[in-house]
Amino acid sequence: MGKIQYINDLKKWEQEFRFYHSVTVRFSETDMFGHLNNTIPFVYFEGARIEYFHTLGFMQDWVLPESDTIPVVADLQCDFLQQVFFNEQLKIYVKASIVGNSSVDLHYMGKKEDHSICFVGRGTMVQISKRTGKSIPWTELMRQLLEKDVPVQL
Repeated sequence: MGKIQYINDLKKWEQEFRFYHSVTVRFSETDMFGHLNNTIPFVYFEGARIEYFHTLGFMQDWVLPESDTIPVVADLQCDFLQQVFFNEQLKIYVKASIVGNSSVDLHYMGKKEDHSICFVGRGTMVQISKRTGKSIPWTELMRQLLEKDVPVQL
């Protein structure tokens, strides 16, 4: 595996994840060569991210009609480490890496049943106003919940 810019020590980085969402690779997610289409990890990241935010209690507020805030993806990337095939069981891990004023850098890791890493990724989410499109700072509680997941840097 080549150097992935956002991962300094793969073993340490891997051990810092606590939350995951399970998926099964569907036939429709594979390409003519029989392996996972390169666009699908982004769909898996989205599903895991939604579940992650739901466990933190954020999604419940964001989906309320009267809520003014919503999360948007500012950037997203994926690095592929090995092929994935139809019907494989994967765990898609999510963790907060850096918490900004209204943004959070999330890291992702896809693992097979044998615990090998098949792809990794990162992306920035920003909380914005539905009305203005401008960023809205995290509440103190939101910040605490996100920062609780950020690994301590030594």
